[in-house]
Amino acid sequence: MAWREILAMLVWTGAGAILLFVLMWIDSLFTRYKDLTEMKKGNVAVTTRFVMKLFAQGYILAQSIAKSNDLWEALLASVVSFVILFILEFVVERLLKTFTGFDLDDGTQQGKVAYALLAGSFHVVGALILGACL
Repeated sequence: MAWREILAMLVWTGAGAILLFVLMWIDSLFTRYKDLTEMKKGNVAVTTRFVMKLFAQGYILAQSIAKSNDLWEALLASVVSFVILFILEFVVERLLKTFTGFDLDDGTQQGKVAYALLAGSFHVVGALILGACL
């Protein structure tokens, strides 16, 4: 492995880490509760949902990097996928709340792990689908 390849790995990894941090921060702005505050309190449901969302975004980023020769193209694909997942989450949560009475945000904040797993699974499944589309 040449020094240029090692440097490229560092740049791509650093850019990916920064993007993941920014995307997760943006995501946390749209939840009705404060992710980090709840995690500090020991809320396993919030932590579970957060980890599943992080995994989903990381998977999409990994797929976009694997299939792209251009860093900016890979990062853009991850941002577009984040927006798609955000819209999907919004629509599915509203439909569940309307038709079944499930309020995934409230249930997760209350520490109900089943709610968190359901909410997080939408992200993971969405990431698998989006990753296949890249």
